[in-house]
Amino acid sequence: MRKVPALASDQIEALRRLDSATVANAVETFGVRLPNTNFTDPSIHCLFPDFPPMVGYAATARIRAATPPMEGHTYIDRWDWLNHILAIPEPRVVVVQDMDEPPGLGAFIGEMHANILRALGCAGVVTNGAVRGLPASRAIALQMFAGNVCVSHGYAHILDFGRPLIVGGMKVQPGDLLHGDLHGVQTIPIEIAGKIPNAAAEILRYKRRVAELCRSGSFTLDGYRSAAKDRKQ
Repeated sequence: MRKVPALASDQIEALRRLDSATVANAVETFGVRLPNTNFTDPSIHCLFPDFPPMVGYAATARIRAATPPMEGHTYIDRWDWLNHILAIPEPRVVVVQDMDEPPGLGAFIGEMHANILRALGCAGVVTNGAVRGLPASRAIALQMFAGNVCVSHGYAHILDFGRPLIVGGMKVQPGDLLHGDLHGVQTIPIEIAGKIPNAAAEILRYKRRVAELCRSGSFTLDGYRSAAKDRKQ
């Protein structure tokens, strides 16, 4: 697994104070990736949209739930998987790719596993598959992003972990920095992560200026053009 250069705690907190749409706009200003990549598509739903933004480093796993495992056991017996989670810096986000077609027949994360993950310093879960035990996850402030909710775990079991995967169109490697809220989840390139709050502050200042102009009662297109011109300079 690649070494993850962890951010300072105050940098993590600064990212938590930003909504994901603003973070996406801030990432774009650095020109490090295409603006139509590295975020989840509409198949992934935020189950607690009232929660504050989630920030953490990805611990990855691939699972199946529709059929029994060929060998071995299920989640709770996989001490190697739990050790993988602990090898990722805090805060952590568990990212699970359900390899079933279609995904989501059984929930890999439920009440018991949610409590275990929270105890291991996880801030949330992101999966294209199913989750359950929502009241328990809400009670411990574990954010959940999932393809669907399901009553049963089915035959949920780990195929492998600690590898790159794709969830809702978003490519994730172990240790990637993730940011998510009611809008969805995205990766933040670690090389610019510490610069995102300042870039976001500039964007927010411009948005406030335009909003104030719109609400002033004296909005004109010339005034808007002037504000837009000042931002580009």
